[in-house]
Amino acid sequence: MNQTLTKRKKLRLESDSGWGYAFIAVALIAFSLFTAYPVINAFMISLQKYAPLGSTYVGLENFINSFQDELFWKALKNTLVYTLLTVPMNILLSFLIAILIIPFKKRTQTVFKAIYYLPAVASGVALSVVWLWIFDPLKSGIANQVVGFFGLGNQNWLGSSATAMFSLVIMSWLSSHGTAIIIYLAALLGIDNSYYEAAEIDGATFLQKLWYIVVPFLKPTTLFLLVTGVIGSFQVFQNAYLMTGGGPDHATTMVGLLIFNNAFTYFEFGEAAAQSLLLAVIIAIISFIQFKFFGNDVEY
Repeated sequence: MNQTLTKRKKLRLESDSGWGYAFIAVALIAFSLFTAYPVINAFMISLQKYAPLGSTYVGLENFINSFQDELFWKALKNTLVYTLLTVPMNILLSFLIAILIIPFKKRTQTVFKAIYYLPAVASGVALSVVWLWIFDPLKSGIANQVVGFFGLGNQNWLGSSATAMFSLVIMSWLSSHGTAIIIYLAALLGIDNSYYEAAEIDGATFLQKLWYIVVPFLKPTTLFLLVTGVIGSFQVFQNAYLMTGGGPDHATTMVGLLIFNNAFTYFEFGEAAAQSLLLAVIIAIISFIQFKFFGNDVEY
């Protein structure tokens, strides 16, 4: 009798396991085809002098060339500067905008969320055309009209190495908050009102409630936005490619753009694959550091 029950339980477990694998089969297939296989293939290409009709094995030569390439280090520095200037400010602006929106009624919140999220669904090319018009070096450009109001002369925003990077940073500050605002609003709505009521009874001010209630409760959300923001910033390509092409004098050449140029302009597929793997390792290290220092007391 006991053996029969044991066999039935075993069969049930095997059946449940089979259904479990069936449900995740699509996700596993998609991961294998579009993530695991490209990564493995990139690693294989990085060890070769790649050519469509015949590749030559060169070992770690592509990695060594990347480390010795001054342009790779300059692109890495540009990417790091861009990340430091954009990610913290974007998180802060998204948080402040979410705080300003939260007191409104639900319908008004929806209107603001739609307005701020609109750039996320708009074409990147269309947005770049708008920003190219804003940064027009002629007097008719909006940016030059703004600085002209303060008595300054026309600036060649995208054509000067002194202002090109800052122009991309301004573009990021003013056009990439929609997703973060929506996430922050959802997190703010998840805070129980009893905490605010208790704070009001104790005579807490708005800033005190913000610092001692809102900020701690939003720490997991902030960490998530910080990690994903850094990952996205290190992979930035579209803005530099469409706005400046990496110039002038490689002042806005990011690692993503460098990899693209090596692969599809100079056809150095092996070196491009090696640099993409190096970029992945750098992102992984930075993400680990972020979780190590900022995620100790964060619960998920």
